[in-house]
Amino acid sequence: MDESRHSQIKSLESANITLDVYSGHFVTPNSHISQFFDMTYLKTRSSNAKAVADVLAQKYLLTTMVDTIICLDKMELVGAYLAENLVNEGFMSMNTHKAVYVLDPELTGSGQFIFRDNNRQQIYKKNCLILMASITSGETMTACAQAVNYYGGTVSGISAIFSNIRKLAGCEIKSIFSEKDVPGYISYQPGKCDLCTKGVKIDAIVNGFGYSEL
Repeated sequence: MDESRHSQIKSLESANITLDVYSGHFVTPNSHISQFFDMTYLKTRSSNAKAVADVLAQKYLLTTMVDTIICLDKMELVGAYLAENLVNEGFMSMNTHKAVYVLDPELTGSGQFIFRDNNRQQIYKKNCLILMASITSGETMTACAQAVNYYGGTVSGISAIFSNIRKLAGCEIKSIFSEKDVPGYISYQPGKCDLCTKGVKIDAIVNGFGYSEL
């Protein structure tokens, strides 16, 4: 990735949370975006992942019941730390179970989320928090929320490191960064992309796993 297009945005909530931003023309599964956020360290390095979880946990303590955390975008490490925070006796939490499940759903070739039989009891009649790295169009999150409802669960919360949307599936999205923190950030529908209209080349294909340059 071209380092001349790289910048960093530091979180006001934690010194261990820095968003690496690359400007350009990027394609996600559901949109075209003007900035790509490299969250590799925030998702995979223990100190940074714990910092993300600590900040997100504060947004739910005393307000939300969480039985199960559903992790998308390879957010399992953050999810594990978040679960630990929500049941830690040092926190005032509404969760009385002293245990939180952490799951990653399976995505079928047709774009549907499913949970195998051995995981369904961790969804059925459970309060589920959906955790993503980045929410842009909201289509992936909506599909996951629909799957939770299908398997008899309730979406009690939605969290992300970055979100371009404030509310989805009846829940206010709790995020650390928003489009207001990223100057010039724009998300386009695939058929209505101004960058495509202007002939700006696509720099990379991006998703929850990372990016592949073209």
